[in-house]
Amino acid sequence: MGKSDKIRKLKKKVRKLKAQLAGAQPKGSTVSPLAPKSGFPKLRPIAGVTFSAVAAGVRYAGRADVMLARLAPGTAIAGVFTQSATRAAPVLDCQAKIGGDTKDGAAIVVNSGNANAFTGTNGIEAVRAITNTVADTLSVSEARVFTSSTGVIGEPLPHDRVTAKIGELKNALNEGAIADAAKAIMTTDTFPKGASAEIDAGGPIKIAGIAKGSGMIAPDMATMLVYIFTDAKIAQPLLQDMLSDLTDPTFNSITVDSDTSTSDTLLLAATGQSEAPEITAGTDAAKAFRDALHGVMLDLAHQVVRDGEGATKFVEVRVTGAADDGDARKVALAIANSPLVKTAVAGEDPNWGRVVMAVGKSGAKADRDTLTIRFGDVLVAENGWVSPDYREEDAAAHMKGDDLLIAVDMGLGEGASTVWTCDLTNRYIEINADYRS
Repeated sequence: MGKSDKIRKLKKKVRKLKAQLAGAQPKGSTVSPLAPKSGFPKLRPIAGVTFSAVAAGVRYAGRADVMLARLAPGTAIAGVFTQSATRAAPVLDCQAKIGGDTKDGAAIVVNSGNANAFTGTNGIEAVRAITNTVADTLSVSEARVFTSSTGVIGEPLPHDRVTAKIGELKNALNEGAIADAAKAIMTTDTFPKGASAEIDAGGPIKIAGIAKGSGMIAPDMATMLVYIFTDAKIAQPLLQDMLSDLTDPTFNSITVDSDTSTSDTLLLAATGQSEAPEITAGTDAAKAFRDALHGVMLDLAHQVVRDGEGATKFVEVRVTGAADDGDARKVALAIANSPLVKTAVAGEDPNWGRVVMAVGKSGAKADRDTLTIRFGDVLVAENGWVSPDYREEDAAAHMKGDDLLIAVDMGLGEGASTVWTCDLTNRYIEINADYRS
Protein backbone atom coordinates (compact mmCIF):
# COMPACT_ATOMS: atom_id res chain seq x y z
CA MET A 1 0.00 0.00 0.00
CA GLY A 2 1.39 3.37 -1.05
CA LYS A 3 1.87 6.32 1.27
CA SER A 4 -1.01 8.27 -0.32
CA ASP A 5 -3.39 5.32 0.21
CA LYS A 6 -2.38 5.08 3.87
CA ILE A 7 -2.97 8.81 4.36
CA ARG A 8 -6.36 8.59 2.65
CA LYS A 9 -7.45 5.69 4.88
CA LEU A 10 -6.19 7.47 7.98
CA LYS A 11 -8.16 10.61 7.07
CA LYS A 12 -11.26 8.50 6.57
CA LYS A 13 -10.83 6.93 10.00
CA VAL A 14 -10.43 10.38 11.56
CA ARG A 15 -13.64 11.61 9.88
CA LYS A 16 -15.53 8.60 11.17
CA LEU A 17 -14.15 9.08 14.67
CA LYS A 18 -15.17 12.74 14.64
CA ALA A 19 -18.69 11.77 13.56
CA GLN A 20 -18.90 9.19 16.32
CA LEU A 21 -17.64 11.62 18.94
CA ALA A 22 -20.10 14.26 17.75
CA GLY A 23 -22.91 11.83 18.42
CA ALA A 24 -21.54 10.14 21.51
CA GLN A 25 -22.16 12.84 24.06
CA PRO A 26 -24.43 12.14 27.04
CA LYS A 27 -28.12 12.30 26.25
CA GLY A 28 -29.36 15.88 26.01
CA SER A 29 -25.88 17.41 26.29
CA THR A 30 -25.34 18.29 22.66
CA VAL A 31 -27.42 19.74 19.84
CA SER A 32 -27.64 17.94 16.51
CA PRO A 33 -25.01 19.23 14.06
CA LEU A 34 -27.88 19.59 11.57
CA ALA A 35 -29.94 21.89 13.80
CA PRO A 36 -30.90 25.33 12.46
CA LYS A 37 -27.90 27.57 13.09
CA SER A 38 -30.08 30.47 14.24
CA GLY A 39 -31.82 28.39 16.92
CA PHE A 40 -35.55 28.43 17.61
CA PRO A 41 -37.25 30.90 15.27
CA LYS A 42 -39.12 33.96 16.46
CA LEU A 43 -42.77 32.97 16.03
CA ARG A 44 -45.29 35.80 16.00
CA PRO A 45 -48.25 35.30 18.35
CA ILE A 46 -51.41 33.79 16.91
CA ALA A 47 -54.52 35.67 18.04
CA GLY A 48 -56.75 33.37 20.05
CA VAL A 49 -53.99 31.06 21.34
CA THR A 50 -52.03 31.20 24.60
CA PHE A 51 -49.40 28.78 25.87
CA SER A 52 -47.72 27.67 29.07
CA ALA A 53 -45.31 24.97 30.22
CA VAL A 54 -44.34 23.56 33.62
CA ALA A 55 -42.18 20.88 35.19
CA ALA A 56 -44.44 18.11 36.49
CA GLY A 57 -41.84 15.38 36.98
CA VAL A 58 -43.62 12.88 34.74
CA ARG A 59 -40.25 11.32 34.00
CA TYR A 60 -37.65 14.06 33.76
CA ALA A 61 -36.31 15.95 36.75
CA GLY A 62 -35.83 19.68 36.66
CA ARG A 63 -37.23 20.43 33.19
CA ALA A 64 -40.59 21.43 31.74
CA ASP A 65 -42.46 18.35 30.59
CA VAL A 66 -46.10 19.43 30.26
CA MET A 67 -47.46 22.13 27.97
CA LEU A 68 -50.92 23.68 27.63
CA ALA A 69 -52.42 25.59 24.71
CA ARG A 70 -55.72 27.40 25.27
CA LEU A 71 -57.81 28.13 22.17
CA ALA A 72 -60.48 30.79 21.74
CA PRO A 73 -64.17 29.98 21.28
CA GLY A 74 -65.00 29.20 17.67
CA THR A 75 -61.64 27.52 16.97
CA ALA A 76 -61.82 24.85 14.26
CA ILE A 77 -59.56 21.85 14.85
CA ALA A 78 -58.37 19.32 12.28
CA GLY A 79 -56.20 16.30 12.95
CA VAL A 80 -54.34 13.39 11.43
CA PHE A 81 -53.13 10.45 13.49
CA THR A 82 -50.98 7.34 13.44
CA GLN A 83 -52.38 4.28 11.72
CA SER A 84 -50.55 2.00 14.14
CA ALA A 85 -52.67 -0.93 15.31
CA THR A 86 -51.42 -0.25 18.85
CA ARG A 87 -52.43 3.41 19.04
CA ALA A 88 -52.06 5.07 22.43
CA ALA A 89 -55.09 6.07 24.54
CA PRO A 90 -54.61 9.83 23.90
CA VAL A 91 -54.61 9.21 20.14
CA LEU A 92 -57.87 7.28 20.27
CA ASP A 93 -59.42 10.02 22.40
CA CYS A 94 -58.32 12.79 20.01
CA GLN A 95 -59.56 10.87 16.97
CA ALA A 96 -63.01 10.61 18.51
CA LYS A 97 -63.16 14.37 19.13
CA ILE A 98 -62.05 15.73 15.74
CA GLY A 99 -64.87 17.46 13.87
CA GLY A 100 -66.86 18.24 16.98
CA ASP A 101 -68.66 21.45 17.99
CA THR A 102 -66.48 24.55 17.54
CA LYS A 103 -68.58 27.02 19.54
CA ASP A 104 -66.78 26.57 22.84
CA GLY A 105 -63.16 27.21 23.61
CA ALA A 106 -60.72 24.33 23.41
CA ALA A 107 -57.41 23.18 24.85
CA ILE A 108 -54.44 20.99 24.01
CA VAL A 109 -52.36 19.48 26.80
CA VAL A 110 -49.23 17.44 26.14
CA ASN A 111 -46.79 15.59 28.39
CA SER A 112 -43.39 14.16 27.56
CA GLY A 113 -41.56 11.28 29.21
CA ASN A 114 -44.41 8.75 29.13
CA ALA A 115 -46.40 7.77 26.00
CA ASN A 116 -49.43 6.39 27.87
CA ALA A 117 -49.40 3.63 25.24
CA PHE A 118 -50.07 -0.08 25.81
CA THR A 119 -51.40 0.77 29.25
CA GLY A 120 -54.89 -0.78 29.01
CA THR A 121 -57.70 0.72 31.07
CA ASN A 122 -55.11 2.68 33.06
CA GLY A 123 -54.40 4.65 29.90
CA ILE A 124 -58.05 5.47 29.31
CA GLU A 125 -58.50 6.54 32.92
CA ALA A 126 -55.40 8.75 32.74
CA VAL A 127 -56.76 10.53 29.65
CA ARG A 128 -60.12 11.09 31.34
CA ALA A 129 -58.50 12.43 34.50
CA ILE A 130 -56.40 14.93 32.53
CA THR A 131 -59.10 16.07 30.10
CA ASN A 132 -61.70 16.44 32.87
CA THR A 133 -59.31 18.47 35.03
CA VAL A 134 -58.43 20.76 32.12
CA ALA A 135 -62.10 21.16 31.22
CA ASP A 136 -63.05 22.10 34.77
CA THR A 137 -60.10 24.45 35.22
CA LEU A 138 -60.56 26.29 31.91
CA SER A 139 -64.38 26.08 31.84
CA VAL A 140 -64.48 24.34 28.48
CA SER A 141 -66.22 21.16 27.37
CA GLU A 142 -64.28 17.95 27.99
CA ALA A 143 -65.09 17.07 24.37
CA ARG A 144 -62.92 20.04 23.33
CA VAL A 145 -59.84 19.04 25.33
CA PHE A 146 -57.20 17.22 23.28
CA THR A 147 -54.30 15.47 24.94
CA SER A 148 -51.11 13.82 23.74
CA SER A 149 -48.35 11.88 25.45
CA THR A 150 -44.88 10.93 24.24
CA GLY A 151 -42.09 8.90 25.78
CA VAL A 152 -41.71 5.39 27.14
CA ILE A 153 -44.31 2.81 26.05
CA GLY A 154 -45.90 0.32 28.44
CA GLU A 155 -45.59 2.21 31.72
CA PRO A 156 -48.66 3.71 33.44
CA LEU A 157 -48.80 7.50 33.11
CA PRO A 158 -48.61 9.17 36.54
CA HIS A 159 -51.46 11.43 35.53
CA ASP A 160 -51.81 12.88 39.02
CA ARG A 161 -48.53 14.72 38.43
CA VAL A 162 -50.07 16.31 35.35
CA THR A 163 -53.45 17.15 36.87
CA ALA A 164 -51.74 18.71 39.89
CA LYS A 165 -50.16 21.28 37.56
CA ILE A 166 -53.19 22.30 35.49
CA GLY A 167 -53.98 25.28 37.72
CA GLU A 168 -50.38 26.47 37.47
CA LEU A 169 -50.52 26.02 33.70
CA LYS A 170 -53.69 28.09 33.51
CA ASN A 171 -52.16 30.94 35.51
CA ALA A 172 -49.05 30.97 33.31
CA LEU A 173 -50.86 31.14 29.94
CA ASN A 174 -49.21 33.68 27.65
CA GLU A 175 -49.47 34.34 23.93
CA GLY A 176 -45.69 34.53 23.65
CA ALA A 177 -44.83 31.23 25.34
CA ILE A 178 -44.89 28.96 22.29
CA ALA A 179 -41.12 28.36 22.55
CA ASP A 180 -41.60 27.07 26.10
CA ALA A 181 -44.32 24.73 24.83
CA ALA A 182 -41.99 23.43 22.10
CA LYS A 183 -39.32 22.60 24.68
CA ALA A 184 -41.76 20.86 27.02
CA ILE A 185 -42.78 18.22 24.45
CA MET A 186 -39.20 17.09 23.70
CA THR A 187 -37.93 13.61 24.57
CA THR A 188 -34.69 12.57 22.84
CA ASP A 189 -34.91 15.72 20.70
CA THR A 190 -31.81 17.87 20.91
CA PHE A 191 -33.54 21.11 19.90
CA PRO A 192 -37.09 22.51 19.93
CA LYS A 193 -38.70 22.79 16.51
CA GLY A 194 -40.76 25.71 15.22
CA ALA A 195 -41.80 27.25 11.92
CA SER A 196 -44.12 30.03 10.77
CA ALA A 197 -45.56 31.84 7.75
CA GLU A 198 -47.72 34.87 7.03
CA ILE A 199 -49.83 35.73 4.00
CA ASP A 200 -52.01 38.64 2.93
CA ALA A 201 -55.46 37.47 1.88
CA GLY A 202 -57.46 40.67 2.24
CA GLY A 203 -55.81 40.96 5.64
CA PRO A 204 -52.86 39.28 7.37
CA ILE A 205 -53.14 35.57 8.21
CA LYS A 206 -50.49 33.98 10.41
CA ILE A 207 -49.46 30.35 10.83
CA ALA A 208 -47.11 29.01 13.52
CA GLY A 209 -46.27 25.44 14.42
CA ILE A 210 -44.15 23.36 16.78
CA ALA A 211 -43.11 19.73 16.60
CA LYS A 212 -41.23 17.05 18.44
CA GLY A 213 -39.64 13.99 16.93
CA SER A 214 -36.22 12.38 16.81
CA GLY A 215 -36.60 8.59 16.79
CA MET A 216 -39.35 6.08 15.99
CA ILE A 217 -39.98 8.13 12.87
CA ALA A 218 -41.51 6.47 9.81
CA PRO A 219 -44.87 8.16 9.98
CA ASP A 220 -48.09 6.71 8.68
CA MET A 221 -49.89 10.04 8.99
CA ALA A 222 -47.66 12.68 10.57
CA THR A 223 -44.60 12.92 12.75
CA MET A 224 -44.66 12.01 16.41
CA LEU A 225 -46.27 15.19 17.72
CA VAL A 226 -47.06 18.36 15.75
CA TYR A 227 -49.25 21.34 16.69
CA ILE A 228 -49.96 24.08 14.17
CA PHE A 229 -51.96 27.21 14.88
CA THR A 230 -53.44 29.87 12.60
CA ASP A 231 -55.74 32.85 13.04
CA ALA A 232 -57.46 32.14 9.71
CA LYS A 233 -61.23 31.99 9.40
CA ILE A 234 -61.86 28.64 7.75
CA ALA A 235 -64.49 25.92 8.14
CA GLN A 236 -63.36 22.71 9.80
CA PRO A 237 -64.10 20.43 6.79
CA LEU A 238 -61.93 22.54 4.47
CA LEU A 239 -59.21 22.79 7.12
CA GLN A 240 -59.29 19.00 7.49
CA ASP A 241 -59.12 18.44 3.73
CA MET A 242 -56.06 20.67 3.41
CA LEU A 243 -54.29 19.03 6.35
CA SER A 244 -54.97 15.51 5.13
CA ASP A 245 -53.82 16.30 1.58
CA LEU A 246 -50.62 18.01 2.71
CA THR A 247 -49.58 15.27 5.13
CA ASP A 248 -48.38 12.83 2.47
CA PRO A 249 -45.78 15.11 0.82
CA THR A 250 -44.53 16.36 4.20
CA PHE A 251 -44.75 14.29 7.37
CA ASN A 252 -45.51 11.04 5.55
CA SER A 253 -42.39 11.54 3.46
CA ILE A 254 -39.81 11.48 6.24
CA THR A 255 -38.12 8.57 7.94
CA VAL A 256 -35.41 8.25 10.56
CA ASP A 257 -35.47 4.57 11.39
CA SER A 258 -38.47 2.96 9.61
CA ASP A 259 -40.47 2.67 12.86
CA THR A 260 -43.98 4.15 13.17
CA SER A 261 -44.91 5.51 16.59
CA THR A 262 -47.95 4.51 18.64
CA SER A 263 -48.48 8.18 19.44
CA ASP A 264 -48.21 10.16 16.19
CA THR A 265 -50.55 13.14 16.38
CA LEU A 266 -50.89 16.20 14.16
CA LEU A 267 -53.38 18.88 15.21
CA LEU A 268 -54.16 22.07 13.28
CA ALA A 269 -56.20 24.76 15.05
CA ALA A 270 -57.72 27.78 13.29
CA THR A 271 -58.96 30.42 15.73
CA GLY A 272 -60.74 32.63 13.20
CA GLN A 273 -59.31 35.75 14.86
CA SER A 274 -57.74 37.24 11.72
CA GLU A 275 -59.33 40.32 10.16
CA ALA A 276 -59.03 38.67 6.73
CA PRO A 277 -62.22 37.33 5.09
CA GLU A 278 -63.10 33.67 5.54
CA ILE A 279 -61.11 31.27 3.38
CA THR A 280 -63.34 29.28 1.06
CA ALA A 281 -62.54 26.46 -1.36
CA GLY A 282 -61.32 27.27 -4.85
CA THR A 283 -60.25 30.84 -4.17
CA ASP A 284 -56.87 32.54 -4.48
CA ALA A 285 -56.88 32.97 -0.72
CA ALA A 286 -57.35 29.23 -0.26
CA LYS A 287 -54.39 28.49 -2.54
CA ALA A 288 -52.18 31.02 -0.78
CA PHE A 289 -53.12 29.63 2.63
CA ARG A 290 -52.56 26.05 1.48
CA ASP A 291 -49.13 26.91 0.08
CA ALA A 292 -48.13 28.66 3.31
CA LEU A 293 -49.39 25.73 5.40
CA HIS A 294 -47.44 23.34 3.20
CA GLY A 295 -44.29 25.38 3.80
CA VAL A 296 -44.69 25.26 7.57
CA MET A 297 -45.40 21.54 7.56
CA LEU A 298 -42.43 20.74 5.34
CA ASP A 299 -40.12 22.91 7.44
CA LEU A 300 -41.15 21.08 10.62
CA ALA A 301 -40.88 17.68 8.93
CA HIS A 302 -37.34 18.46 7.78
CA GLN A 303 -36.39 19.61 11.28
CA VAL A 304 -37.49 16.25 12.65
CA VAL A 305 -35.12 14.48 10.24
CA ARG A 306 -32.32 16.93 11.06
CA ASP A 307 -32.78 15.94 14.70
CA GLY A 308 -32.87 12.22 13.94
CA GLU A 309 -31.25 10.30 16.76
CA GLY A 310 -27.51 10.39 16.17
CA ALA A 311 -27.88 12.04 12.75
CA THR A 312 -24.94 13.79 11.09
CA LYS A 313 -26.32 13.90 7.52
CA PHE A 314 -29.62 15.13 6.05
CA VAL A 315 -30.48 13.10 2.96
CA GLU A 316 -32.98 13.80 0.20
CA VAL A 317 -33.91 10.70 -1.80
CA ARG A 318 -35.44 11.72 -5.13
CA VAL A 319 -36.91 9.09 -7.43
CA THR A 320 -38.15 9.87 -10.93
CA GLY A 321 -39.06 7.89 -14.03
CA ALA A 322 -40.93 5.14 -12.18
CA ALA A 323 -43.90 3.29 -13.65
CA ASP A 324 -46.16 5.36 -11.37
CA ASP A 325 -45.99 7.48 -8.22
CA GLY A 326 -46.67 4.47 -6.00
CA ASP A 327 -43.67 2.61 -7.35
CA ALA A 328 -41.53 5.73 -7.01
CA ARG A 329 -42.47 5.97 -3.35
CA LYS A 330 -41.63 2.29 -2.78
CA VAL A 331 -38.17 2.83 -4.22
CA ALA A 332 -37.57 6.07 -2.33
CA LEU A 333 -38.52 4.53 1.01
CA ALA A 334 -36.51 1.38 0.33
CA ILE A 335 -33.41 3.53 -0.18
CA ALA A 336 -34.17 5.88 2.72
CA ASN A 337 -34.82 3.04 5.18
CA SER A 338 -31.94 0.77 4.16
CA PRO A 339 -29.47 0.35 7.05
CA LEU A 340 -26.76 -0.38 4.50
CA VAL A 341 -27.41 2.85 2.61
CA LYS A 342 -27.70 4.87 5.82
CA THR A 343 -24.46 3.50 7.32
CA ALA A 344 -22.62 4.15 4.04
CA VAL A 345 -23.85 7.74 4.25
CA ALA A 346 -22.59 7.96 7.84
CA GLY A 347 -19.19 6.79 6.64
CA GLU A 348 -19.25 9.26 3.73
CA ASP A 349 -18.93 6.31 1.36
CA PRO A 350 -20.58 6.72 -2.08
CA ASN A 351 -21.51 3.04 -2.20
CA TRP A 352 -23.94 3.12 -5.10
CA GLY A 353 -24.20 -0.67 -5.08
CA ARG A 354 -26.31 -0.38 -1.95
CA VAL A 355 -28.68 1.96 -3.78
CA VAL A 356 -29.03 -0.62 -6.55
CA MET A 357 -29.78 -3.24 -3.89
CA ALA A 358 -32.51 -1.08 -2.35
CA VAL A 359 -34.15 -0.46 -5.73
CA GLY A 360 -34.21 -4.18 -6.39
CA LYS A 361 -35.76 -5.14 -3.06
CA SER A 362 -38.41 -2.39 -3.11
CA GLY A 363 -41.08 -4.41 -4.90
CA ALA A 364 -41.46 -1.73 -7.56
CA LYS A 365 -41.13 -2.42 -11.27
CA ALA A 366 -37.47 -1.97 -12.21
CA ASP A 367 -35.12 -2.62 -15.08
CA ARG A 368 -31.44 -2.72 -14.31
CA ASP A 369 -30.52 -1.43 -17.76
CA THR A 370 -32.63 1.74 -17.52
CA LEU A 371 -31.46 2.89 -14.08
CA THR A 372 -29.63 6.18 -13.62
CA ILE A 373 -28.09 7.04 -10.23
CA ARG A 374 -26.65 10.34 -9.07
CA PHE A 375 -25.07 11.52 -5.82
CA GLY A 376 -25.74 15.23 -5.94
CA ASP A 377 -24.69 16.42 -9.40
CA VAL A 378 -22.36 13.46 -9.88
CA LEU A 379 -23.56 10.91 -12.44
CA VAL A 380 -22.68 7.56 -10.92
CA ALA A 381 -24.40 4.92 -13.02
CA GLU A 382 -26.47 4.68 -16.19
CA ASN A 383 -27.67 2.02 -18.62
CA GLY A 384 -27.17 -0.72 -16.05
CA TRP A 385 -23.51 0.03 -15.43
CA VAL A 386 -21.19 2.59 -13.86
CA SER A 387 -20.90 5.76 -15.94
CA PRO A 388 -17.70 5.92 -18.00
CA ASP A 389 -17.15 9.46 -16.70
CA TYR A 390 -17.63 8.53 -13.02
CA ARG A 391 -14.84 9.39 -10.60
CA GLU A 392 -15.36 8.14 -7.07
CA GLU A 393 -13.52 11.08 -5.57
CA ASP A 394 -16.22 13.39 -6.97
CA ALA A 395 -19.00 11.41 -5.33
CA ALA A 396 -16.97 11.13 -2.11
CA ALA A 397 -16.63 14.91 -2.05
CA HIS A 398 -20.44 15.23 -2.19
CA MET A 399 -20.83 12.74 0.66
CA LYS A 400 -18.74 14.96 2.95
CA GLY A 401 -21.47 17.60 3.01
CA ASP A 402 -24.20 17.90 5.64
CA ASP A 403 -27.04 17.96 3.08
CA LEU A 404 -26.95 15.14 0.55
CA LEU A 405 -28.96 14.07 -2.50
CA ILE A 406 -29.40 10.54 -3.77
CA ALA A 407 -31.27 10.67 -7.09
CA VAL A 408 -32.53 7.66 -9.01
CA ASP A 409 -34.27 7.71 -12.37
CA MET A 410 -35.98 4.42 -13.15
CA GLY A 411 -36.31 5.12 -16.88
CA LEU A 412 -39.76 3.54 -17.06
CA GLY A 413 -42.44 6.24 -16.84
CA GLU A 414 -43.55 9.47 -15.20
CA GLY A 415 -43.82 8.36 -11.55
CA ALA A 416 -41.96 10.48 -9.01
CA SER A 417 -41.51 10.68 -5.25
CA THR A 418 -39.21 12.43 -2.78
CA VAL A 419 -38.54 11.43 0.81
CA TRP A 420 -36.08 12.70 3.40
CA THR A 421 -33.98 10.70 5.83
CA CYS A 422 -30.73 10.82 7.79
CA ASP A 423 -27.72 8.62 8.30
CA LEU A 424 -27.42 5.80 10.86
CA THR A 425 -24.60 6.21 13.40
CA ASN A 426 -23.37 4.58 16.59
CA ARG A 427 -25.14 7.30 18.53
CA TYR A 428 -28.55 6.00 17.42
CA ILE A 429 -27.75 2.66 19.03
CA GLU A 430 -26.51 4.30 22.23
CA ILE A 431 -29.61 6.48 22.60
CA ASN A 432 -32.03 3.62 22.12
CA ALA A 433 -30.08 1.07 24.13
CA ASP A 434 -30.11 3.46 27.09
CA TYR A 435 -33.57 5.00 26.54
CA ARG A 436 -35.30 3.53 29.61
CA SER A 437 -32.27 3.48 31.91
